[in-house]
Amino acid sequence: MVKGRSDLDCPHKKTHALAREFLNDWDAIWVVLKFPWLPLTNNEAETALRHWVIARQISHGTRTEEGSRVFGLLASVVETCRKRGISPWPYIAEVVAERRKGNPAPPLPASATA
Repeated sequence: MVKGRSDLDCPHKKTHALAREFLNDWDAIWVVLKFPWLPLTNNEAETALRHWVIARQISHGTRTEEGSRVFGLLASVVETCRKRGISPWPYIAEVVAERRKGNPAPPLPASATA
């Protein structure tokens, strides 16, 4: 170690940034050792949302922050329902009906095989 420098200092900015990222995300990086059934990448999630990103690009996005939030929530609901093997549309209709009555949104339905 060079006098006056800590163990975390590095003259190379990219190396320093990578080391800092590893330290900040240490628990998340190694969680697969505790839960080996978890995937090593988020490729499945990225693939599931790919067509939503394309739709957003084609439509030039939304015009408000609220619109962006709604778009993201709907994408998440639709993909979660598809992953669970159920149609998202009856659930979305139920959410709209309940919210119009002033009731909270019902929970997402369980898997079709559950």
